[in-house]
Amino acid sequence: MVDDNNTQATQQPPKPYPGLKSLNKLVGTWKVPGPDIDGQVTYEWMEGGFFLMQHVDLNGNKGIEIIGRERGFGVTEPSKDIKSRYYGSDGSTFDYVYELDGDTLTIWGGEKGSPAYYKGKFSDDDNTLVGSWVWPGGGYDSTATRVKK
Repeated sequence: MVDDNNTQATQQPPKPYPGLKSLNKLVGTWKVPGPDIDGQVTYEWMEGGFFLMQHVDLNGNKGIEIIGRERGFGVTEPSKDIKSRYYGSDGSTFDYVYELDGDTLTIWGGEKGSPAYYKGKFSDDDNTLVGSWVWPGGGYDSTATRVKK
């Protein structure tokens, strides 16, 4: 890029939004065994660091989830909440809100404060995540173990 004075102007690449790096605890491949849910998930950063991608293979259903702060057309500031959308091989789409407070991960189904949510706690070494999915009339316990960082 050249400015009006014919000098070389440099443009800094945009920086990822505040708070996203807290999700680094999720990066890697996790085995999720159990009677209710079985398979694995892998989290990785999209180039640029604005979005975390989750590749899902649970109970034979595959999907991808894109996690980050929303910033729509004409908007200069990103959303306050870290939001996501899941796309499943069965045609399902689900929206979530992610919160990470210390070692506790909460994933709200739909919007923050929803009666459908996941709440889990990371182990001291961040390689195990134990929690439960809860929704009106149901839910299940889940333990995920990181098998690859």
